[in-house]
Amino acid sequence: MDLGLNGKRALVLGASRGLGRAIAEVLAREGAHVIAAARTASAIDEWAAALPGAKVTALPLDLTDLAAIDAALDKLLAEGGVDILVNNIGGPPPGPALTTDRALWIAQFEAMAANLFHLSGRLIPAMQARKWGRVITIASSGVELPIPNLALSNGIRSAVVGWSKTLASEVARDGVTVNVVLPGRIHTTRIDELDAAAARRSGKTVEETAKASAESIPMGRYGRPEEFADMVAFLASERAGYVTGSMIRIDGGATRSH
Repeated sequence: MDLGLNGKRALVLGASRGLGRAIAEVLAREGAHVIAAARTASAIDEWAAALPGAKVTALPLDLTDLAAIDAALDKLLAEGGVDILVNNIGGPPPGPALTTDRALWIAQFEAMAANLFHLSGRLIPAMQARKWGRVITIASSGVELPIPNLALSNGIRSAVVGWSKTLASEVARDGVTVNVVLPGRIHTTRIDELDAAAARRSGKTVEETAKASAESIPMGRYGRPEEFADMVAFLASERAGYVTGSMIRIDGGATRSH
């Protein structure tokens, strides 16, 4: 299937590892020019070297630094902007809702939501002008079924979903689609970190914790990053032109709600 991504410019945030890296790799393999953004650009250079012929540009970017974001956006817009934006923000520290500090809420909301809204708001008008664009935001299955001890992620990512669905209606007639993808237990270093934290709280080993977690999923295993990335690539494609304002779960059936 030709996804129609050849020559498209795609900005992928958080592209040094995990889901961001998997998404950047599959878009590059499909022929897109991927601007892969992360704090550690050297990590991007390492995986990009294993993709001969792919067009990948590493962009050092700290999403907590608004001035750095604007400087990067100025350069991107001067080059014509991007056709595809993948909003992928790393997860915040785990913790309960009741005792999470106010300052931490504000700092995490700024990095995970406010700066994301600002970045998207600057890039989308160029998509509207071209009458074609894709905005795909990675959230979490916790926005539908809150995950214990992840109050910051559950709360802030839910706000991002509300923003995304509102935005989708505003730009649909300009040929710009806006969707959210919800990963479940996709096996990345982030999941390993969460399993380790859960093991410490329960007194079990990490192996026992991960095994129990996998067994709670109908498919009986964690997902692979490339399985997640393939869905994102489809949403970024020409073929997905009538899909907008949607939330799509990739969780092996773990979320039992509608």
